[in-house]
Amino acid sequence: MNSTKTTARIAGLLYLVNAVTGFFGIIYVPGRLIVSDNAAATASNILASERLFRLGVVSELICAAEFVFLLWVLYRLLSAVNKTHASLMVIFGLVFVPIMFVNTLSEIAALTLLRGSDFLSVFDQSQRQSLAMLFLGLHRYGFVVGWMTGLYLFHFGVLVFKSGFLPRILGVLLIAACFGYLADSLTPLLLPSYEDVVGWIANIPLTLGEPAIILWLLIRGAKDQPLKAAA
Repeated sequence: MNSTKTTARIAGLLYLVNAVTGFFGIIYVPGRLIVSDNAAATASNILASERLFRLGVVSELICAAEFVFLLWVLYRLLSAVNKTHASLMVIFGLVFVPIMFVNTLSEIAALTLLRGSDFLSVFDQSQRQSLAMLFLGLHRYGFVVGWMTGLYLFHFGVLVFKSGFLPRILGVLLIAACFGYLADSLTPLLLPSYEDVVGWIANIPLTLGEPAIILWLLIRGAKDQPLKAAA
């Protein structure tokens, strides 16, 4: 990992793993199992596909742990460009990691309620299903809070823009994705009635920024030069 090209390729691979595990655990599994405002249907789906639900939890944990290594490699790649922005990128990124770890406890609590252990016999089935739905809702809002740390993309984007060995347009897209995350985070808290509209608009930069940098790092890497000369 002594050249920008090699380091960029490693970063691209780690970023791809992060994206796949994150998509599976955060988007795919809830999309398959959770039925909005229907606790009974959600409970039935989870119990019928318990292994899928558990895989989603594990996928989130892998995504969080692997993100630490991704940030380290990105810091190695870009710290010579600007240490302040590189440090802020890592700090904001690392804040998200404990949020993701703790957030999985809501899913574990929901599954425990639905499986109906003996100590939960004081609750009837409908009460347990409603409580499970509450925990799943808290899990979703855990990410709403966590997406505030999307600010790491702003500093990541600035570093890419200034690097000279990565296309500047990728930096612009990453900065736009940062504001997409902030919109997704603040709208449910401040303007919940506009959540769907803002979410649809915010998804445009989100579906362009990070996928673009992942593909570029994997396929093209970066202009090959020693890391110490990257600045």
